[in-house]
Amino acid sequence: MEKLVTIYCKNTKSYHSYPLGISVIEIYHNLNIQLKFQVVAARVNYKVEDLNFLIYNPKDIEFIDMSSPSGMRVYVRSLSMVMSKAISELFPEVILRIEHPISKGYYCKLDNLKQPLTNEIINQIKERVKIIISQRKKIICEEKQTSVVKDLFLSQTHQRENIALFETLGNPYSRFFRIDDFIDYYNGVLLPSTDFLNLFDLIPYYDGILLRIPNRDNPVELEEVVLLPKMFDIFKEYLGWNKIMNLNNVGEFNIACRNNQSFNLIKVSEALHEKKVASIADMISQRAEKVRFVLVSGPSSSGKTTFSKRLSVQLMVSGLKPVVLSLDNYFVNREDTPLDINGEWDFEHLHALDLALFNQHLKQLLNGEEIEIPFFNFEDGKRNYKGERLRLDNDSVLIMEGIHALNPDLISDIPAETTFKIYVSALTTISIDNHNWIPTTDTRLLRRIIRDYRFRNYSARETIARWSSVRRGEEKWIFPYQENADVMFNSALLFELAVLKKHATPILAEVPKYCDEYTETHRLLKFLNYFVPIHEREIPPTSLLREFVGGSSFRY
Repeated sequence: MEKLVTIYCKNTKSYHSYPLGISVIEIYHNLNIQLKFQVVAARVNYKVEDLNFLIYNPKDIEFIDMSSPSGMRVYVRSLSMVMSKAISELFPEVILRIEHPISKGYYCKLDNLKQPLTNEIINQIKERVKIIISQRKKIICEEKQTSVVKDLFLSQTHQRENIALFETLGNPYSRFFRIDDFIDYYNGVLLPSTDFLNLFDLIPYYDGILLRIPNRDNPVELEEVVLLPKMFDIFKEYLGWNKIMNLNNVGEFNIACRNNQSFNLIKVSEALHEKKVASIADMISQRAEKVRFVLVSGPSSSGKTTFSKRLSVQLMVSGLKPVVLSLDNYFVNREDTPLDINGEWDFEHLHALDLALFNQHLKQLLNGEEIEIPFFNFEDGKRNYKGERLRLDNDSVLIMEGIHALNPDLISDIPAETTFKIYVSALTTISIDNHNWIPTTDTRLLRRIIRDYRFRNYSARETIARWSSVRRGEEKWIFPYQENADVMFNSALLFELAVLKKHATPILAEVPKYCDEYTETHRLLKFLNYFVPIHEREIPPTSLLREFVGGSSFRY
């Protein structure tokens, strides 16, 4: 008698019985499920698995397409592998580095290319990718003893930098992927075959290539390219620092930590932060005759608050008197707050702020007048006054921090020459390896999970549940204006993920394994396993990281 296994399909909201060992893709076809976009993977008991995953025990299964963040990651990983294979066929000695996301795509460099990177070469690579896709080649996941996998990767020039990663992970068996004889490593699941890839582009981008991917909301069209020259320069600067310290990937970082170099990494990283903050303070000081307002913006958990406090210290060193004013003081009363598409209060909307009063106060301060600062009571949703007054002296600078600080509509009545605009974000510049980048949003999400848990009494599950809404607000109100900044500050620290690991892991472990938020929890826990943990005792109390893990000498 044939053994059967029962699954619950969340897409159809029904139970079904199938032969033991059936694949997820077979179940998908049998149920004739029609997703809005192409299926790319499935959540099996809330963990993302590839479509070839075999079912031997009762499971909850939910099929996902590219419109979900997990699905898009599967698509982009698979596209990266096909691109890497195409380059290895055309230029066997070239090493592809997918360095970081930017301009709604991924910036790629070709190391060891013996000739200038031209449009013709990029088109050659693009055409070879298309050929591999059209050949419907299988993408096979294999698992072997780590010693065997290391030998396989040592035999291929473009894969040798993975050896340090395999060694520091310490797993007896390691998983990798294969297309024909080409092998590669990825930190998540891939598509079952190349013909699932139906949309991409490769275009010149500065001195490299931009890998264009499908639009996250409408994956039947490509993301629009948005040039970000200031953001690109920040990435380039910090990648240069990584190379000076001979740390290009997590494997090399882990080895450095095991060789007792973590304290030096902390000292150098913190010194770089201090040097950058001091440099920004000098820029403001040089324009002190005109600049009266310093506007600091950035996405959630980018460290805007600590940056503003450290900038205040450096401005005092430069002979200025910084005064900090929160934009939150200018929230409109709760009943006047705009509503979002769900009919709920949208506190991230620009017009959740009283722009008229804010601009009136700034003009009064510019004219040397005194204002009474409003305060917003978050408990009753009302504005009130406590008698606190403010006047700017000739050597005073007003620092204002908030998500809308770079939006020109915020200060439409204020002369541009009186403002200095700063964008702060955590731009992680170290990669897992040449083909596995670390999303900048992951660092910020981990920071927020820890801070919410320690200081705001929110569980990791609650923080993860709200994260998609936070990200939508950033896409609408922050990212479109980031290039308006006079200067950008990268708040990421080279060593921080090794420190965040110790704090985040037990918090994430509290998330139930059978809830929607566990999908992201499981991914983050796997990601943190790449890092050797390091002790934080050498992190100074003024470090930006202290805002999230505690121990700061600043008051918040």
